[in-house]
Amino acid sequence: MLKKVSRLFVIKTRWEAFLIIYALALGATERGTHYLRQFPGYGGYLLFLACTGAVFMAGAKILDCLKHEQAAKEANTTP
Repeated sequence: MLKKVSRLFVIKTRWEAFLIIYALALGATERGTHYLRQFPGYGGYLLFLACTGAVFMAGAKILDCLKHEQAAKEANTTP
């Protein structure tokens, strides 16, 4: 039963990865708008850019890991 539940938290396809990246981006922009209200001026803009930049880096890492996992799976299955 625990194995079935843990499979829900594994990203298997690029479509799932894009959905997760989209959700991360929504949260980051929401957090960034709070920073803009809290810290008006350049400080708020820099924090907003840091939030969105983190999503770009995380998204690239997720997609890169998926590519490497699929390549490893293909290498193990072909004799």
